[in-house]
Amino acid sequence: MTDAPLEAHDHAEHAEHAAHAKDPFISLVSITIALLAVMAAVAGSLETYESGSAIIAGNEAVLNQDRATDAWNLYQAKSLKKNMYLIAADQGGSRADGYRAKAKDEGSGQDQAQALAKQLEGEREAGLARGASHERRHHKLSIAATLLEMGIAISTIAIITRKRWPWVVSLGLGVVGAAVAAWAYLS
Repeated sequence: MTDAPLEAHDHAEHAEHAAHAKDPFISLVSITIALLAVMAAVAGSLETYESGSAIIAGNEAVLNQDRATDAWNLYQAKSLKKNMYLIAADQGGSRADGYRAKAKDEGSGQDQAQALAKQLEGEREAGLARGASHERRHHKLSIAATLLEMGIAISTIAIITRKRWPWVVSLGLGVVGAAVAAWAYLS
C-alpha cells in the first residue's frame, strides 16, 4: 500500500524541478503532473476511507446477525417454556392457574424476542447494503487512482521526450480518472 499524500508531494517536487528548465511546455506538463498528483492523492485517500467503511459496515452486519440469532434463540426458549407451562396447566391441580399465568408471560416475552430478532435482521440487511455501497465506491476509486497515476507516469514521458502526445494522453487519463472518481459518488 502506498502513502498517497507522500506520493503526491514527491510528484509535485519532481514537477517543480522540471519547471526550472524555463521551457513553457515543460512548465505546463509539470503543472499537469502536480494537478494529477493531487487528484490521485484525493482518490487514494477516498479509496482507503471507502474500504475501511465497507469493512466496518460488514462487521456491524455480522454483529447484528449474531444478536438476531440470540434473539431467535430466546424466542425458541420462551416457546418451549410456554408450551411446558401449558402442558402442566392442562394436568390440572392447584397450581394450574399459576402455570397458565407463566405460560402467558412466556408468550409475551416470545413476542418481544421475535420483534427484536426481526429488527436486528433489518439492521443486518441495512449494514450489508451500506457495505456493498462502500465496496462499489472503493472499486471505482481504485480505478480512478490508477488512471491518475498512469497519467502522471505518461506526463513524465512528455518531459523526457519533449513531445506533446504523451502529455495529451496524460490529460485524457486525468479527465477519465476524475470522471470515474466522481462516478463513484454519483451512481
